[in-house]
Amino acid sequence: MHANTREGALQVELAQYEYRLPRLTRAWTHLARQAGGGAGRSGAVGGVGLRGPGETQLEVDRRDIRRRISNLREHLEKVRTHRKQYRLRRKRSNLPIVALVGYTNAGKSTLLNRLADADVYVADQLFATLDPTTRRVEFPDGHIALFTDTVGFIQKLPTTLIAAFQATLEEITEADLLLHVVDVTHINAQAQARAVYQTLEDIEADHIPVIVGLNKIDLLQDSQGARQALEKFPNSVAISALTGEGIGDLLKSINGILFEDYVGVSVWLPYKEGGLISMFHEQGQVEMVEHGDGGMQLTGRIPGRLRASFAPYIK
Repeated sequence: MHANTREGALQVELAQYEYRLPRLTRAWTHLARQAGGGAGRSGAVGGVGLRGPGETQLEVDRRDIRRRISNLREHLEKVRTHRKQYRLRRKRSNLPIVALVGYTNAGKSTLLNRLADADVYVADQLFATLDPTTRRVEFPDGHIALFTDTVGFIQKLPTTLIAAFQATLEEITEADLLLHVVDVTHINAQAQARAVYQTLEDIEADHIPVIVGLNKIDLLQDSQGARQALEKFPNSVAISALTGEGIGDLLKSINGILFEDYVGVSVWLPYKEGGLISMFHEQGQVEMVEHGDGGMQLTGRIPGRLRASFAPYIK
């Protein structure tokens, strides 16, 4: 119901079939028991195997579902290729990308609406957001970044769901910064945050810088609760996506990470990575260049948001 694009519908359908396939045996057990009469539980008489209607239908259903799963994966692979090309175009625009991540119902879509004056669908329910939505956000000093809303996480996110939503989750792995939205009023806020970090590790996005938005402070009875929450979550800002409280401080923190904070790095870049070489020269501060066999050693300072892009080549 929440899948508003062809991609989202494909991902949901794949997740459903992946879930149903290992559960088919139990669904047809009642028919299997009707076959064979005195054949017993094994369905064999005198060493001759008998196949009842349940077993036959089970095999047909398995074959049909496996065929459908295969077709869905092929379609989603095309989607992934298309999204990759789209992300490359966004990268060439030199606009940094911030991915909103968090436990489901933490308020990510409400926050995106607040930041970008957008109209992303918001609901108090699981998986209200299935299709990634990207919006331009302008900072008070004139800088611009792209903010992407993503599917909400849940504890022990099944590997089949991670696989099914890979095309969407890749939006997170390509981000320059992760804005982790936490429902600070939830009794299990810390456990939910741990579930988010575990999922980020599962999709290999745990190397990307993170800033935490402690959301829904408008529901706290006093400011003391917000101060205590800030102590529990490093690199965090207390906000209310609904009322706008703390949004200015959040944008200031994000702006600092994206455009002001520089980190020192030394990277060995193969000549084939021309895009990264150009990025280092254009957006970083080059202190030393050494050419070698098949690549070059670049030493200097780059914006902190770019460190993830160079991480595989840092020496």
